[in-house]
Amino acid sequence: MQGQRIRVRGQVQGVGFRPFIWALAREFALTGRVFNDPEGVLIEVFGPGIADFAAAIPRRAPPLARVDALDCTGFEGIAPEGFAIAQTQGRVAETGVAPDAATCPDCIAEINGPGRRHGYAFTNCTQCGPRFTILHGLPYDREKTSMAAFAMCPACRAEYEDPAFRRFQAQPIACPDCGPRLWYEVGGVDQGGDPVSLAVDLLRRGGILALKELGGFHLAGDAANPDAVALLRARKQRPAKPFALMGTVEALGVTAWLSAADSALLADPAAPIVLVGARHVLPEAVAPGLGTLGVMLPHTPLHHLLLAQLGGVLVMTSGNLSGAPQVTDSAEATAKLFVCADGFLLHDRALVRGLDDRVERATPPMAPRRARGRVPGTWPVPPGFPQAQVLALGGQIKASICLVKSGEALLSHPLGDLDDARTEAEFLRAITDTRALLDHRPDVLACDLHDGCRSSTVADTMGLAAGLPVVRVPHHHAHLAAGLADNPWPRNGGQVAGIILDGLGLGPDGTLWGGEVLLGDYDSFTRLAHLHPAALGGGDAASRQPWRNALVRLDQAGLCDLADRLFAAMPRQTLRAAVRHGVNVPISSSTGRLFDAVAACLGIVPALQTYEGEAALRLEALAGPLGGGYPFGPALDPAPMFRALAQDLMEGTSPATIAARFHDGLAAAFAAPARAAVQSGRAKAVALSGGCFQSPRLMAATLFCLTDVPVLIHRHVPPNDGGLAFGQAIVALGQR
Repeated sequence: MQGQRIRVRGQVQGVGFRPFIWALAREFALTGRVFNDPEGVLIEVFGPGIADFAAAIPRRAPPLARVDALDCTGFEGIAPEGFAIAQTQGRVAETGVAPDAATCPDCIAEINGPGRRHGYAFTNCTQCGPRFTILHGLPYDREKTSMAAFAMCPACRAEYEDPAFRRFQAQPIACPDCGPRLWYEVGGVDQGGDPVSLAVDLLRRGGILALKELGGFHLAGDAANPDAVALLRARKQRPAKPFALMGTVEALGVTAWLSAADSALLADPAAPIVLVGARHVLPEAVAPGLGTLGVMLPHTPLHHLLLAQLGGVLVMTSGNLSGAPQVTDSAEATAKLFVCADGFLLHDRALVRGLDDRVERATPPMAPRRARGRVPGTWPVPPGFPQAQVLALGGQIKASICLVKSGEALLSHPLGDLDDARTEAEFLRAITDTRALLDHRPDVLACDLHDGCRSSTVADTMGLAAGLPVVRVPHHHAHLAAGLADNPWPRNGGQVAGIILDGLGLGPDGTLWGGEVLLGDYDSFTRLAHLHPAALGGGDAASRQPWRNALVRLDQAGLCDLADRLFAAMPRQTLRAAVRHGVNVPISSSTGRLFDAVAACLGIVPALQTYEGEAALRLEALAGPLGGGYPFGPALDPAPMFRALAQDLMEGTSPATIAARFHDGLAAAFAAPARAAVQSGRAKAVALSGGCFQSPRLMAATLFCLTDVPVLIHRHVPPNDGGLAFGQAIVALGQR
């Protein structure tokens, strides 16, 4: 008979796709078979109505599936009597594995209802549960996961083998009779009793709980209890960085402003932390000085069980010591986190790799941190690039890696800052782990231009050992390429005007850039304009102490007297002498340091930032609505802006107005040359990238100034340094 082979590419393995096809074929009265192979899923089908069947596949695919391509070709064959799910053919390292997914509604109902999985903390099916975090290798079969330690009972085996059931070949399938167990311990001693009830009792008494979950450990406390929040801050040595919150959508609605878009994003199977406006009903210590909260729904059965008993909202922060990688092992957790936690809620399912929680914003759409729930998902490479395997190693901070293979790009979660030896060890392990998992054999390596980046040193070492070329990509070209590829902009789409605003990165002229308007594409770029540079007083100290940037910028603007009044307690003359003599004062066009300078002028953490971006975040939280901006001079000189700001300070203008005028003036100053490039025909669009565009206030002001031209913004790839590896990989692929 004449049949059809239907090739499906995308995220179609480990997500219940084959049983979906089995049921759909039966619905359309078709015969044939479906199986996994190295390219995705292949369907061989016979009978009338094949066209309608094929059209239904992307429209009705399972929630965790992503259909990137569907191709149909005819063939002659013998039609079987029924439709079967056949064995996997070939190796499947080409297609990867699905990310971990939040507990689905069916499994939530199961743990809350009667039956053998009532109250069971490891309930899952093909539409939810762990994937990447428990996987040792491909293909994604139980024996290659940490669930191999748990032999299925007859009841689970029957579900696993029934294609009509939602647990057909769900590799983490388990129940209380055969799966992982949960316990609660204090001081290394199992306390017996109901572990969840004991943990809830601790939280109600204001204690701190260490909780083992999908991607590692969380430290949890009662968000409504100011003493518990203060205790967690003191123990973790985290004085001001905001905590994330977990609660039901009803509980979160009391503490934060949730739009329809926010609620939809919260309910996504990736279960991200969503950045939303705060109602300011929780203790100020949850997110000091900020108007935004990071909130998430419970995404494992254990979270659901905890919150069902506790009610309210939990503070949730990563279970690690300050600056150290995520803890994933129970023994390591009890040995290291005892200084933070009063009790431990543990289980015996091993975590193969740790993943932080993903952070996203619904409006404007953005993903400041790509992690659990999205990793190791891939994107198609933009049109026009050759086929090659690329390994890109990112930058020094928010270090991540990107692998390109078979026209797909996989961007890892951020692995931390490579200044820390423990983070560097995790970075090297992630390179080995991810390459082995995907059978990745790079043709070319890519890294940052800066020799001082540890990731660049790693690239050089790998390239020398394997005889591979290393493409060094200027920091801000990588940002531009990441923003283009995120849209995805075709390789022959023409040049764009890229507004790239961030902390700093090495430019090809040997200076530190950070406030740039570039005209370019994936292959090349030129510098159209840049923020007037200033000395970074004390080098790296300028990133930590905002007053240093304020003093240098005020002095540049002829406002030395104002600097003396604002920073009387600081060693001003020592810093000025260093600037005069050029001692440890690299020159930079950094926009991040400009934010710090303005914040310091308003008294926002002038002496010391306790976490990256603290001054800028507090300045943004202070800013009022859109309005008239401060003027910038020719060549994006902020001196006129500082003189106008000084006048406002003298006249007693509100800090909210000053902060708003800064954001609006900065946006207008950078938008002008970018818009001119488009209107003159030199650029096809404007692209916004760099860590400063994580600010929705700056983003809104910039978009307001660009309403008459096409604008590309980051949506899936982080605009900060966590997206550098993606941009590096695409640039290197083009050069290949």
